This record gives sequence, structure tokens and C-alpha cells, in this order.
Amino acid sequence: MSIGKRIKDLRNRLGMSQVSLADAIDVSKQTLYKYENEIITNIPSDKIEALAKALHTTPAYIMGWGIDVESPIKIDVRSVTQDEYYLKTETAAIAQELFDNPDYRMLFDAAKDSKPEDIKMVADMLTRLKQTNPDG
Repeated sequence: MSIGKRIKDLRNRLGMSQVSLADAIDVSKQTLYKYENEIITNIPSDKIEALAKALHTTPAYIMGWGIDVESPIKIDVRSVTQDEYYLKTETAAIAQELFDNPDYRMLFDAAKDSKPEDIKMVADMLTRLKQTNPDG
């Protein structure tokens, strides 16, 4: 999938209009249209970052770096079926907890192929470490 198609897909999945996304990233509706339809292909890095923030994803996803899988857009992973992002629904539930907690968000993507008990063990370990060293 191309950069423009990823932007348009994410915008549509979030129910955003072109105007609201354009406003969020401080460009005109016409410029956003050109991004989505690949009339402009060299999107400035500050706009890629703004797009990622507004679309609740990462710049890497927008750029298509790495595996072209479903965006890491924030969704309630408890509703994701096993044949989608997570292999087990229990893993998905624990991953959602990690994602919702800003202290553990970096573990979100790392949890994709892990066993539920392994994810829970890591989360518990981090909680214990944080309690013993509250300054980080």
C-alpha cells in the first residue's frame, strides 16, 4: 500500500474529514488531497510526524517501512479476532492494558506474538521495578 493510500485509509477508519485532518496537520485541504492521491509524493518529515500523531499511528507505518501490516492505530484489541493482529484474545487483552498505560506503551508492538503469560510476567516485572525505584 502506498503512503497516500495509508493516509486516506487511516483517515477514513477514524471517520475524519479531509478538512479536519488538514487542519490538524496545518495544511490546506488541497495539499492533503495531493498527499492522499500521490500528486505530492515528497511529504515533509514534519508533516509525516503530524499525520502520524493525528492518525494515531507511527511515522514508520505511514512511510511503509517494515512489514506492511495493519496500522498500529489505537483500537480496542479485545475486539480483534485471532486471525487479525493477535494470535490469542487473552494476549490482545493484556496488550491493550499495556497500550493504555503510557509507562508500558513501548511494549505494545513487542507483545504481538507473545504468550499471554509472558506478557503478564513482563508487565508485573515492570510494575515491581517501578515500585522499588519510583524515579524510573
